[in-house]
Amino acid sequence: MKNIVIFGAPGSGKGTQSDKIIAEYGLEHISTGDVLRAEIKAGTELGKTADSFISKGQLIPDELMIDILASVYDSFGKEHKGVIFDGFPRTIPQAEALKKMLAERGHKIAAMIELDVPEDELMTRLINRGKQSGRSDDNEETIKKRLTVYKNQTSPLIDWYEKEGLHHHINGLGELDRIFGDIKAVVDAI
Repeated sequence: MKNIVIFGAPGSGKGTQSDKIIAEYGLEHISTGDVLRAEIKAGTELGKTADSFISKGQLIPDELMIDILASVYDSFGKEHKGVIFDGFPRTIPQAEALKKMLAERGHKIAAMIELDVPEDELMTRLINRGKQSGRSDDNEETIKKRLTVYKNQTSPLIDWYEKEGLHHHINGLGELDRIFGDIKAVVDAI
């Protein structure tokens, strides 16, 4: 089983590369952003709670996210090939909670793949994505907040996963196929 955390700042290409990994390896995918946006769109209580954080560029409380993830993870059954965790964990306590949740099921994370993209390129990508998709969180002010949150709260995960022996750095700037080739080399080795 290849459970993989795909990691990077907003706009680093996690969703695009996750789609390629899923097509190549038949893995399941949990994008916390997609799950939360679906809840918000459906107007559920969870969606309303999540929206109150997301609209301010803040992270969802850990307990809430772990409960959501455990439910989605369990929905894949016991025989899946693995899951790509996209957008989670975002903090060290979340990484520890994910490790515990998986261990309770006899599973673990096989690799953390970090897509590294310079901040000026991230801004360009996200502003363009906002124009194309109409996503309300892809405006300059919210993007700056999201990148600051990422730097302050999320980037320490790189060291945490490094200590776990699971961190793999990928240059996320350049040709999509070259980036995917680098990711494949990691996934094939686990």
